[in-house]
Amino acid sequence: MLVSVIIPAYNEESTIESCLKSLLNQTIEKDTYELIVVDDGSTDSTPEIIKRYPVKLFRQENSGPATARNLGAKNSSGEIILFTDADCIADPNWIEEMISPFIDEEVIAVKGAYKRGKGNLIMRFVQIEFEERYEILSKLNSIDMIDTYSAAFRRNIFMEYGGFDTNFTKANNEDTELSYRLSKTEYRMVFNPKAKVYHTGHPNTIFKYFKLKLRIGFWRVIVYKRFPDKILTDTYTPKTLKFQVLISLLLLGTSVLSFLHSLFFYAFLSFLFLFLISSIPFIRFSLRKDTSIALLAPFFLMIRATAIGLGSVYGFVSNPFTSIGTRNTKNRGQ
Repeated sequence: MLVSVIIPAYNEESTIESCLKSLLNQTIEKDTYELIVVDDGSTDSTPEIIKRYPVKLFRQENSGPATARNLGAKNSSGEIILFTDADCIADPNWIEEMISPFIDEEVIAVKGAYKRGKGNLIMRFVQIEFEERYEILSKLNSIDMIDTYSAAFRRNIFMEYGGFDTNFTKANNEDTELSYRLSKTEYRMVFNPKAKVYHTGHPNTIFKYFKLKLRIGFWRVIVYKRFPDKILTDTYTPKTLKFQVLISLLLLGTSVLSFLHSLFFYAFLSFLFLFLISSIPFIRFSLRKDTSIALLAPFFLMIRATAIGLGSVYGFVSNPFTSIGTRNTKNRGQ
């Protein structure tokens, strides 16, 4: 079974070499997989670095990672196509673990895990965020979210459903949109926690983290407009997070209105109490991983929920393109 590994790259001169070295040092035979890099109009030395390695290089004008990944898939030869990011470093057995679930013919997509080493508090909090989600996913027979940092698809299904929606010109939620489309099929998508990549691009300040979650909130609501059944429940998002997003918006509203009447102040205190209660599951989970993060969890969770909430409100009242999914993408099952 030939495998194609596709990496979109835009101005990744500081990370692409480590990424390619890790992918060229895999446990499976080199003649069983190909590496495809799509340069998305880089203006730095990324293309020159890529040319030093035995990979297929395609270039396009800067159009975003969704378009770049689709171009790589179109020019791939593998029955299975894998995606990762140019700032990720794959474990030596990453490809082997990513393709192993495809022995089950009902499986059409596989999600791997995301790790990083020690860092500052915000970076450690982000890692625990992921690990909380992974614990949820590892208990499920089928999932509805395949993240592109560690993703695998049967090529025929990926092409049949039109790949990533290129209306998503930024690296944000294009994988969610495709995952939700594929979740409507009669096939399964699964999580393999043994397939690990190490990401070097965690946000390392509160400000960067807030901006990231703000964008995630915005684009996720754009996707929810197309898949409203996912608003209340999906396999990837902890239920407490969606509750906290709502509470954070109520906290913002009542904090402003409390200047007008004392009843709003009492409402603010009630919502704050509910938020703290809803933080208990994450605090308990964090205690098993990192005591410092557990102690600061309510603060980090409030930052996260507020950013996602504000982004969601903006996404709800706006639309970054006229009609989501206007290009030829299939929506079987809707």
